[in-house]
Amino acid sequence: MNIIDALIQELQQESATTRKVLERVPTENFGWKPHEKSMAMGQLASHLVENLSWAEGTMKEDVWIMDMATYKPYVAVNTQELLAKFDEDLPKAIDAMKGASNEHMMKMWAMKTPDGNTIFSMPRVVVIRSFVLNHTYHHRGQLTVYLRLKDIPLPQVYGPTADETQMS
Repeated sequence: MNIIDALIQELQQESATTRKVLERVPTENFGWKPHEKSMAMGQLASHLVENLSWAEGTMKEDVWIMDMATYKPYVAVNTQELLAKFDEDLPKAIDAMKGASNEHMMKMWAMKTPDGNTIFSMPRVVVIRSFVLNHTYHHRGQLTVYLRLKDIPLPQVYGPTADETQMS
């Protein structure tokens, strides 16, 4: 088994849960923030969805130029658009990952500024694990806190919640 096969399996399993969380985000709460320094709920949910697109770039390129002056984060206008983007980008991420050799996964990958300064550089497998997967789980966890603060029932993530007590 190649390293990527396990990562794809994890992405597929975790994405089912991520989608359940995203389904709970009401369009009418897209602008809500738990704190003035926090992202709005719609921004956070959109960022969570955007993480999927990073897998494709990570797998196909060895260097990612991050130009904050021109970077435009994805921001959905409603829950329906959010879910449609998630459903569109998940298969793209999986397709980009399929068949990658262990050698390809161990190759160094870098994020750089437009002037060539390295922001970080690490093996591609670490980028997928941390920058894509762990980053997704981190923001999914944040989003569940937002939902709880708005008294929106939480789906099961790794087991029952106060709202869903029966294992599905």
